[in-house]
Amino acid sequence: MTYYDGGRRGDEVDPDQIHTHHDNGDYVKLMWDPLVSQPESTVVEFSPAARRASFWYWVKVVASLICLILLAFVGFKWVGPFFIEKVIIPLMNWVRNTFTIPELAILVVASVALFPTILLPSSPSMWLAGMTFGYGFGFLLITSAVAVGVSLPFFIGSVFLHHKIEGWLEKYPKRASILRAAGGGNWFHQFKAVVLIRISPFPYILYNYCSVATNVKYGPYLLGSLVGMLPDIVLSIYT
Repeated sequence: MTYYDGGRRGDEVDPDQIHTHHDNGDYVKLMWDPLVSQPESTVVEFSPAARRASFWYWVKVVASLICLILLAFVGFKWVGPFFIEKVIIPLMNWVRNTFTIPELAILVVASVALFPTILLPSSPSMWLAGMTFGYGFGFLLITSAVAVGVSLPFFIGSVFLHHKIEGWLEKYPKRASILRAAGGGNWFHQFKAVVLIRISPFPYILYNYCSVATNVKYGPYLLGSLVGMLPDIVLSIYT
């Protein structure tokens, strides 16, 4: 930096060594020197190779999305119905013809309560409850089993997996921020947040364990889970 003292051009000095006044108390007036060239701003231009790489990157992204959409359509249109017709329905008919009504009730409650703990879907058991016990009693069976099914992972995660789940959530901060929102606020705020998470596409089996790292209380967690999963329960029974 160049400074001027009394109209006379001084020497180049280090800005860190500049003092605002002399030892005798006189101030030094700092001025900009137009003779000293200033650094010009540089404009970054992408090379043709970089542009081609960016273009092909987005082509791959779009192609991947199209492939995923096609796979989802094929699975929904043909693979899913075929699997249900050839595997699920025969298995459910075999279970209904093999076990008695009391045994089926125990089997439905046990499967709906335990399958989420070991990360298995329990929808076929809900279908079986609706087919066997009807809408009223089947709804009561499934609701009671769901209450147990969401409670077991909550307590297991709280006792044994709390630190591991926290470490997993730290790797995905954006997704974890949504889950952690359920642990803030009062009882009613936590209840509403849990209901919204249960209604959302977030896998409810994973949230059973992830909820323990969000500091949500058990009361709003249980009630919010039952309310949020109510549409899924009703749909499974009517299916």
